[in-house]
Amino acid sequence: MAGFRSPSAGFRVPLPAAFGVDPSGERMARIRRSPHFRDGVFQNPGGTARTRPSGSAAELAKTYIDKDTRQRRAPHGRIPVHATTLADLARPPASGLRLTWMGHSSVLAEIDGQRVLFDPVWGARCSPVPFAGPKRLHPVPLPLAALGRVDVVVISHDHYDHLDLPTIKALAGTDTLFAVPLGVGAHLEHWGVSPDRLRELDWHEATRVGGLTLTATPARHFCGRGLRNTQHTLWASWVVAGDEHRVYHSGDTGYFEGFRDIGAAHGPFDATMIQLGAYSEFWPKNHTDYTPLPGMWPDIHMTPAQGVQAHLDLQGGSPGGVLLPIHWGTFNLAPHPWAEPGEWTKDAAEEVSQAVAFPRPGEPFEPAGELPVGAWWRAVSGPIGHPWRRPRIVEGVAGTSKGDLDLAGER
Repeated sequence: MAGFRSPSAGFRVPLPAAFGVDPSGERMARIRRSPHFRDGVFQNPGGTARTRPSGSAAELAKTYIDKDTRQRRAPHGRIPVHATTLADLARPPASGLRLTWMGHSSVLAEIDGQRVLFDPVWGARCSPVPFAGPKRLHPVPLPLAALGRVDVVVISHDHYDHLDLPTIKALAGTDTLFAVPLGVGAHLEHWGVSPDRLRELDWHEATRVGGLTLTATPARHFCGRGLRNTQHTLWASWVVAGDEHRVYHSGDTGYFEGFRDIGAAHGPFDATMIQLGAYSEFWPKNHTDYTPLPGMWPDIHMTPAQGVQAHLDLQGGSPGGVLLPIHWGTFNLAPHPWAEPGEWTKDAAEEVSQAVAFPRPGEPFEPAGELPVGAWWRAVSGPIGHPWRRPRIVEGVAGTSKGDLDLAGER
Protein backbone atom coordinates (compact mmCIF):
# COMPACT_ATOMS: atom_id res chain seq x y z
CA MET A 1 0.00 0.00 0.00
CA ALA A 2 1.05 3.57 -0.61
CA GLY A 3 -0.04 6.34 1.71
CA PHE A 4 -0.37 10.07 2.32
CA ARG A 5 -0.11 12.11 5.49
CA SER A 6 -3.29 13.75 6.68
CA PRO A 7 -2.49 17.40 7.56
CA SER A 8 -5.17 17.43 10.25
CA ALA A 9 -4.66 14.08 11.92
CA GLY A 10 -0.88 13.82 11.38
CA PHE A 11 -0.92 10.15 10.44
CA ARG A 12 -0.56 8.22 7.21
CA VAL A 13 -3.69 6.85 5.58
CA PRO A 14 -3.05 3.67 3.58
CA LEU A 15 -3.86 3.97 -0.11
CA PRO A 16 -4.02 1.32 -2.83
CA ALA A 17 -0.63 0.39 -4.29
CA ALA A 18 -2.21 0.93 -7.71
CA PHE A 19 -1.95 4.68 -7.13
CA GLY A 20 1.78 4.32 -7.75
CA VAL A 21 4.20 7.07 -6.69
CA ASP A 22 5.21 10.51 -7.88
CA PRO A 23 8.61 10.89 -9.57
CA SER A 24 11.40 12.12 -7.32
CA GLY A 25 15.17 12.54 -7.15
CA GLU A 26 17.12 12.35 -10.40
CA ARG A 27 13.98 11.29 -12.27
CA MET A 28 12.24 14.51 -11.22
CA ALA A 29 15.34 16.51 -12.07
CA ARG A 30 15.28 15.05 -15.56
CA ILE A 31 11.59 15.91 -15.88
CA ARG A 32 12.33 19.53 -14.98
CA ARG A 33 14.98 19.64 -17.73
CA SER A 34 12.50 18.47 -20.36
CA PRO A 35 11.65 21.10 -23.00
CA HIS A 36 8.04 19.92 -22.67
CA PHE A 37 7.83 20.65 -18.93
CA ARG A 38 6.94 24.23 -18.04
CA ASP A 39 5.29 26.02 -15.12
CA GLY A 40 5.51 22.85 -13.06
CA VAL A 41 3.63 20.54 -15.46
CA PHE A 42 4.03 18.78 -18.81
CA GLN A 43 2.59 20.80 -21.67
CA ASN A 44 0.43 19.58 -24.55
CA PRO A 45 1.24 20.32 -28.19
CA GLY A 46 -1.11 22.99 -29.44
CA GLY A 47 -1.67 24.54 -26.01
CA THR A 48 -3.75 23.60 -23.00
CA ALA A 49 -6.14 20.68 -23.46
CA ARG A 50 -9.42 20.44 -21.59
CA THR A 51 -9.30 17.35 -19.40
CA ARG A 52 -12.83 17.48 -18.01
CA PRO A 53 -16.13 16.96 -19.83
CA SER A 54 -17.79 20.15 -20.99
CA GLY A 55 -21.32 20.85 -19.89
CA SER A 56 -22.72 20.77 -16.38
CA ALA A 57 -22.21 17.93 -13.92
CA ALA A 58 -25.98 17.55 -13.71
CA GLU A 59 -26.31 17.08 -17.47
CA LEU A 60 -23.51 14.53 -17.47
CA ALA A 61 -24.99 12.61 -14.54
CA LYS A 62 -28.41 12.59 -16.21
CA THR A 63 -26.86 11.12 -19.35
CA TYR A 64 -25.14 8.34 -17.41
CA ILE A 65 -28.20 7.29 -15.38
CA ASP A 66 -30.67 7.49 -18.25
CA LYS A 67 -32.09 3.99 -18.78
CA ASP A 68 -31.91 4.03 -22.58
CA THR A 69 -28.35 5.38 -22.52
CA ARG A 70 -27.25 2.69 -20.07
CA GLN A 71 -28.66 -0.04 -22.28
CA ARG A 72 -26.85 1.31 -25.32
CA ARG A 73 -23.53 1.44 -23.45
CA ALA A 74 -23.37 -2.35 -23.04
CA PRO A 75 -23.60 -5.25 -25.48
CA HIS A 76 -26.90 -7.15 -25.69
CA GLY A 77 -25.12 -10.48 -25.64
CA ARG A 78 -21.70 -12.06 -25.28
CA ILE A 79 -18.99 -10.26 -27.26
CA PRO A 80 -17.36 -12.78 -29.62
CA VAL A 81 -13.77 -13.34 -28.49
CA HIS A 82 -11.35 -15.25 -30.68
CA ALA A 83 -10.04 -18.37 -28.95
CA THR A 84 -6.40 -17.38 -29.31
CA THR A 85 -3.92 -20.14 -28.52
CA LEU A 86 -0.20 -20.26 -27.93
CA ALA A 87 0.06 -22.15 -31.23
CA ASP A 88 -1.53 -19.19 -33.06
CA LEU A 89 1.24 -16.92 -31.81
CA ALA A 90 4.10 -19.42 -31.92
CA ARG A 91 4.00 -19.59 -35.71
CA PRO A 92 6.02 -16.68 -37.16
CA PRO A 93 4.03 -14.25 -39.31
CA ALA A 94 4.57 -15.02 -42.98
CA SER A 95 4.90 -11.32 -43.84
CA GLY A 96 7.05 -10.43 -40.84
CA LEU A 97 4.29 -8.33 -39.22
CA ARG A 98 1.29 -9.54 -37.25
CA LEU A 99 -1.01 -7.69 -34.86
CA THR A 100 -3.27 -9.17 -32.20
CA TRP A 101 -5.74 -6.80 -30.56
CA MET A 102 -6.43 -8.03 -27.02
CA GLY A 103 -9.13 -5.42 -26.37
CA HIS A 104 -9.13 -1.71 -25.56
CA SER A 105 -5.60 -0.40 -26.32
CA SER A 106 -3.72 -3.66 -25.68
CA VAL A 107 -2.02 -4.97 -28.81
CA LEU A 108 0.67 -7.59 -29.37
CA ALA A 109 2.77 -6.58 -32.37
CA GLU A 110 5.10 -9.19 -33.84
CA ILE A 111 7.44 -7.20 -36.03
CA ASP A 112 10.60 -8.34 -37.81
CA GLY A 113 11.30 -11.12 -35.34
CA GLN A 114 10.57 -9.10 -32.16
CA ARG A 115 7.47 -9.04 -29.99
CA VAL A 116 6.12 -5.75 -28.65
CA LEU A 117 3.18 -5.56 -26.21
CA PHE A 118 1.42 -2.19 -26.11
CA ASP A 119 -0.55 -0.97 -23.07
CA PRO A 120 -1.29 -4.44 -21.63
CA VAL A 121 -4.36 -4.46 -19.38
CA TRP A 122 -5.33 -7.94 -18.18
CA GLY A 123 -7.13 -6.77 -15.02
CA ALA A 124 -10.89 -7.13 -14.56
CA ARG A 125 -11.37 -3.39 -13.98
CA CYS A 126 -9.50 -0.24 -14.95
CA SER A 127 -9.50 1.06 -11.40
CA PRO A 128 -7.24 1.32 -8.34
CA VAL A 129 -9.57 -1.05 -6.43
CA PRO A 130 -11.02 -4.45 -7.43
CA PHE A 131 -14.61 -3.71 -6.37
CA ALA A 132 -15.42 -0.53 -8.33
CA GLY A 133 -14.67 1.18 -11.62
CA PRO A 134 -15.26 0.27 -15.28
CA LYS A 135 -15.46 -3.50 -15.67
CA ARG A 136 -14.53 -5.54 -18.70
CA LEU A 137 -17.28 -6.18 -21.23
CA HIS A 138 -15.49 -9.28 -22.51
CA PRO A 139 -12.90 -11.66 -21.05
CA VAL A 140 -9.22 -11.38 -21.89
CA PRO A 141 -8.66 -13.51 -25.02
CA LEU A 142 -5.90 -15.59 -23.40
CA PRO A 143 -3.88 -15.69 -20.19
CA LEU A 144 -0.90 -13.36 -20.03
CA ALA A 145 1.46 -16.32 -19.64
CA ALA A 146 0.14 -17.80 -22.88
CA LEU A 147 1.51 -14.89 -24.91
CA GLY A 148 4.95 -16.45 -24.87
CA ARG A 149 8.07 -14.31 -25.12
CA VAL A 150 7.61 -10.55 -24.99
CA ASP A 151 10.73 -8.52 -25.87
CA VAL A 152 9.43 -5.13 -24.79
CA VAL A 153 6.31 -3.74 -23.14
CA VAL A 154 5.38 -0.24 -24.31
CA ILE A 155 3.25 2.02 -22.09
CA SER A 156 1.61 5.16 -23.49
CA HIS A 157 0.69 6.86 -20.18
CA ASP A 158 -0.28 6.12 -16.61
CA HIS A 159 -4.10 6.09 -16.69
CA TYR A 160 -5.68 2.91 -15.31
CA ASP A 161 -7.01 1.67 -18.65
CA HIS A 162 -3.44 1.71 -20.03
CA LEU A 163 -1.21 0.97 -17.04
CA ASP A 164 -2.57 -1.92 -14.98
CA LEU A 165 -0.94 -2.93 -11.70
CA PRO A 166 -1.76 -6.70 -11.79
CA THR A 167 -0.49 -6.96 -15.35
CA ILE A 168 2.75 -5.07 -14.65
CA LYS A 169 3.40 -7.17 -11.55
CA ALA A 170 2.99 -10.35 -13.59
CA LEU A 171 5.33 -9.05 -16.30
CA ALA A 172 7.83 -7.87 -13.69
CA GLY A 173 8.57 -11.55 -13.07
CA THR A 174 9.77 -12.01 -16.65
CA ASP A 175 12.87 -10.65 -18.37
CA THR A 176 10.98 -8.26 -20.67
CA LEU A 177 12.05 -4.64 -21.04
CA PHE A 178 9.68 -1.69 -20.55
CA ALA A 179 9.61 1.43 -22.73
CA VAL A 180 7.66 4.20 -20.99
CA PRO A 181 7.20 7.98 -21.16
CA LEU A 182 9.27 10.18 -18.87
CA GLY A 183 8.22 9.84 -15.22
CA VAL A 184 6.12 6.67 -15.64
CA GLY A 185 9.09 4.57 -14.58
CA ALA A 186 8.49 5.66 -10.98
CA HIS A 187 5.27 3.62 -10.89
CA LEU A 188 6.95 0.55 -12.39
CA GLU A 189 9.90 0.64 -9.99
CA HIS A 190 7.44 0.95 -7.11
CA TRP A 191 5.73 -2.22 -8.36
CA GLY A 192 8.88 -4.29 -8.66
CA VAL A 193 10.39 -3.60 -12.09
CA SER A 194 14.14 -3.18 -11.80
CA PRO A 195 15.58 0.11 -13.13
CA ASP A 196 17.89 -1.69 -15.57
CA ARG A 197 14.82 -2.99 -17.44
CA LEU A 198 13.37 0.50 -17.97
CA ARG A 199 13.74 2.67 -21.06
CA GLU A 200 12.21 5.99 -20.00
CA LEU A 201 11.87 8.49 -22.83
CA ASP A 202 10.88 12.08 -23.48
CA TRP A 203 9.16 12.98 -26.75
CA HIS A 204 11.44 12.51 -29.78
CA GLU A 205 13.85 10.28 -27.85
CA ALA A 206 14.49 6.74 -29.09
CA THR A 207 15.84 3.45 -27.78
CA ARG A 208 16.93 0.22 -29.43
CA VAL A 209 15.51 -3.17 -28.46
CA GLY A 210 16.93 -6.00 -30.53
CA GLY A 211 16.51 -4.94 -34.14
CA LEU A 212 13.80 -2.39 -33.36
CA THR A 213 13.93 1.35 -32.80
CA LEU A 214 11.25 2.66 -30.44
CA THR A 215 10.58 6.41 -30.50
CA ALA A 216 8.33 8.30 -28.10
CA THR A 217 6.33 10.84 -30.08
CA PRO A 218 3.90 13.59 -28.98
CA ALA A 219 0.27 13.07 -28.04
CA ARG A 220 -2.44 15.41 -26.77
CA HIS A 221 -3.64 14.04 -23.45
CA PHE A 222 -2.86 14.19 -19.72
CA CYS A 223 -1.80 11.89 -16.87
CA GLY A 224 -2.50 10.96 -13.27
CA ARG A 225 -3.75 8.08 -11.14
CA GLY A 226 -3.59 9.25 -7.51
CA LEU A 227 -5.54 11.65 -5.32
CA ARG A 228 -3.31 14.48 -6.54
CA ASN A 229 -2.84 14.91 -10.28
CA THR A 230 0.60 16.52 -10.37
CA GLN A 231 1.02 16.22 -14.17
CA HIS A 232 4.58 15.01 -13.55
CA THR A 233 4.41 11.97 -15.83
CA LEU A 234 4.44 12.30 -19.59
CA TRP A 235 2.01 10.78 -22.10
CA ALA A 236 3.16 9.64 -25.54
CA SER A 237 2.40 7.94 -28.80
CA TRP A 238 4.98 5.46 -30.10
CA VAL A 239 6.72 4.60 -33.35
CA VAL A 240 8.25 1.13 -33.61
CA ALA A 241 10.48 0.57 -36.65
CA GLY A 242 12.26 -2.60 -37.70
CA ASP A 243 14.37 -3.41 -40.73
CA GLU A 244 11.31 -4.13 -42.88
CA HIS A 245 8.24 -2.81 -41.10
CA ARG A 246 7.09 0.12 -39.00
CA VAL A 247 3.99 0.63 -36.87
CA TYR A 248 2.47 3.45 -34.83
CA HIS A 249 0.49 3.30 -31.58
CA SER A 250 -1.33 6.52 -30.68
CA GLY A 251 -1.90 5.92 -26.98
CA ASP A 252 -4.67 8.28 -25.89
CA THR A 253 -4.78 11.58 -27.73
CA GLY A 254 -6.98 14.28 -29.10
CA TYR A 255 -6.61 15.19 -32.75
CA PHE A 256 -3.79 17.68 -33.44
CA GLU A 257 -1.67 18.77 -36.38
CA GLY A 258 1.35 16.95 -35.00
CA PHE A 259 0.23 13.73 -36.70
CA ARG A 260 1.49 15.19 -39.97
CA ASP A 261 4.89 15.89 -38.42
CA ILE A 262 5.13 12.38 -36.97
CA GLY A 263 4.24 10.91 -40.35
CA ALA A 264 6.79 13.06 -42.15
CA ALA A 265 9.54 12.09 -39.70
CA HIS A 266 8.77 8.40 -39.24
CA GLY A 267 6.17 7.22 -41.76
CA PRO A 268 4.57 5.91 -43.77
CA PHE A 269 3.47 2.97 -41.64
CA ASP A 270 2.46 -0.57 -42.46
CA ALA A 271 -0.14 -0.28 -39.72
CA THR A 272 -1.36 2.27 -37.21
CA MET A 273 -3.16 1.54 -33.95
CA ILE A 274 -5.34 4.60 -33.45
CA GLN A 275 -7.31 5.60 -30.35
CA LEU A 276 -10.97 6.37 -30.84
CA GLY A 277 -13.87 6.18 -28.46
CA ALA A 278 -14.82 7.99 -25.23
CA TYR A 279 -15.82 11.02 -27.30
CA SER A 280 -18.90 13.24 -27.29
CA GLU A 281 -22.22 11.74 -28.28
CA PHE A 282 -23.62 15.17 -29.21
CA TRP A 283 -23.05 15.09 -32.95
CA PRO A 284 -24.76 17.17 -35.64
CA LYS A 285 -27.62 15.50 -37.46
CA ASN A 286 -26.89 16.68 -40.97
CA HIS A 287 -23.11 16.91 -41.31
CA THR A 288 -21.10 15.10 -43.94
CA ASP A 289 -17.68 15.77 -42.42
CA TYR A 290 -18.22 13.98 -39.09
CA THR A 291 -17.28 17.09 -37.08
CA PRO A 292 -18.49 16.67 -33.47
CA LEU A 293 -20.29 19.34 -31.54
CA PRO A 294 -18.81 20.44 -28.21
CA GLY A 295 -19.25 17.70 -25.66
CA MET A 296 -17.18 15.23 -23.68
CA TRP A 297 -13.38 15.26 -23.80
CA PRO A 298 -13.04 17.07 -27.15
CA ASP A 299 -9.31 17.74 -26.66
CA ILE A 300 -7.93 14.46 -25.35
CA HIS A 301 -9.78 11.66 -27.21
CA MET A 302 -10.68 11.26 -30.87
CA THR A 303 -13.90 10.55 -32.69
CA PRO A 304 -13.87 7.84 -35.37
CA ALA A 305 -13.58 10.42 -38.14
CA GLN A 306 -10.71 12.15 -36.38
CA GLY A 307 -9.02 8.78 -35.94
CA VAL A 308 -9.27 8.10 -39.66
CA GLN A 309 -7.93 11.59 -40.40
CA ALA A 310 -5.04 11.02 -37.99
CA HIS A 311 -4.16 7.85 -39.90
CA LEU A 312 -4.23 9.72 -43.21
CA ASP A 313 -2.00 12.44 -41.74
CA LEU A 314 0.48 9.82 -40.56
CA GLN A 315 0.53 8.34 -44.07
CA GLY A 316 1.34 11.64 -45.73
CA GLY A 317 -2.25 12.64 -46.51
CA SER A 318 -3.38 9.68 -48.60
CA PRO A 319 -4.86 6.27 -47.83
CA GLY A 320 -2.25 3.63 -47.18
CA GLY A 321 -1.29 0.92 -44.74
CA VAL A 322 -3.89 -0.52 -42.38
CA LEU A 323 -5.73 1.22 -39.57
CA LEU A 324 -6.48 -0.82 -36.43
CA PRO A 325 -9.00 1.03 -34.22
CA ILE A 326 -8.23 0.73 -30.49
CA HIS A 327 -9.66 2.10 -27.21
CA TRP A 328 -13.19 0.83 -27.79
CA GLY A 329 -15.38 -2.19 -27.12
CA THR A 330 -13.83 -3.36 -23.84
CA PHE A 331 -14.74 -0.77 -21.19
CA ASN A 332 -17.59 1.71 -20.84
CA LEU A 333 -15.84 5.06 -20.55
CA ALA A 334 -18.36 7.46 -22.17
CA PRO A 335 -22.11 7.78 -22.81
CA HIS A 336 -22.01 6.77 -26.48
CA PRO A 337 -23.13 3.25 -27.51
CA TRP A 338 -20.33 0.77 -26.83
CA ALA A 339 -20.12 -0.40 -30.47
CA GLU A 340 -20.58 3.00 -32.08
CA PRO A 341 -16.84 3.61 -32.59
CA GLY A 342 -16.55 0.45 -34.69
CA GLU A 343 -19.61 1.25 -36.79
CA TRP A 344 -18.69 4.87 -37.40
CA THR A 345 -15.05 4.08 -38.15
CA LYS A 346 -16.26 1.69 -40.82
CA ASP A 347 -18.27 4.52 -42.38
CA ALA A 348 -15.51 7.13 -42.13
CA ALA A 349 -12.90 4.79 -43.66
CA GLU A 350 -15.19 3.81 -46.53
CA GLU A 351 -15.65 7.49 -47.37
CA VAL A 352 -11.91 7.81 -48.10
CA SER A 353 -11.17 4.22 -49.24
CA GLN A 354 -8.91 3.49 -46.28
CA ALA A 355 -8.26 -0.14 -45.28
CA VAL A 356 -9.36 -0.87 -41.69
CA ALA A 357 -9.01 -4.09 -39.73
CA PHE A 358 -11.82 -5.09 -37.38
CA PRO A 359 -10.55 -8.21 -35.61
CA ARG A 360 -12.47 -9.76 -32.78
CA PRO A 361 -10.54 -9.43 -29.53
CA GLY A 362 -7.69 -11.93 -29.68
CA GLU A 363 -7.83 -12.50 -33.45
CA PRO A 364 -4.33 -12.26 -35.01
CA PHE A 365 -3.99 -10.79 -38.50
CA GLU A 366 -1.23 -9.68 -40.83
CA PRO A 367 -1.67 -6.22 -42.38
CA ALA A 368 -0.17 -7.54 -45.63
CA GLY A 369 -2.63 -10.44 -45.73
CA GLU A 370 -6.38 -10.89 -45.63
CA LEU A 371 -7.87 -8.40 -43.19
CA PRO A 372 -10.69 -9.15 -40.74
CA VAL A 373 -13.34 -6.69 -41.87
CA GLY A 374 -16.61 -8.15 -40.64
CA ALA A 375 -18.75 -6.00 -38.33
CA TRP A 376 -18.76 -8.63 -35.56
CA TRP A 377 -20.30 -6.19 -33.03
CA ARG A 378 -23.62 -6.03 -34.88
CA ALA A 379 -24.68 -9.43 -33.55
CA VAL A 380 -24.67 -8.10 -29.97
CA SER A 381 -25.41 -4.40 -30.47
CA GLY A 382 -28.60 -2.44 -30.65
CA PRO A 383 -29.25 -0.26 -33.71
CA ILE A 384 -26.60 2.40 -34.31
CA GLY A 385 -27.59 5.49 -36.24
CA HIS A 386 -25.60 7.09 -39.04
CA PRO A 387 -26.98 10.64 -38.86
CA TRP A 388 -24.49 12.25 -41.23
CA ARG A 389 -24.90 9.89 -44.18
CA ARG A 390 -25.92 11.37 -47.48
CA PRO A 391 -29.39 10.05 -48.38
CA ARG A 392 -29.25 7.13 -50.76
CA ILE A 393 -32.44 5.62 -52.14
CA VAL A 394 -32.54 1.86 -51.74
CA GLU A 395 -33.82 0.19 -54.88
CA GLY A 396 -37.32 -1.17 -54.42
CA VAL A 397 -38.05 0.79 -51.25
CA ALA A 398 -39.90 3.89 -52.38
CA GLY A 399 -39.44 7.03 -50.32
CA THR A 400 -36.82 5.51 -48.05
CA SER A 401 -33.19 6.54 -47.87
CA LYS A 402 -30.28 4.34 -46.93
CA GLY A 403 -29.65 6.68 -44.00
CA ASP A 404 -33.22 6.14 -42.78
CA LEU A 405 -32.76 2.39 -42.91
CA ASP A 406 -29.48 2.62 -41.01
CA LEU A 407 -31.11 4.66 -38.29
CA ALA A 408 -33.77 1.97 -38.03
CA GLY A 409 -31.09 -0.67 -37.52
CA GLU A 410 -30.83 -2.05 -41.08
CA ARG A 411 -27.66 -4.06 -41.56
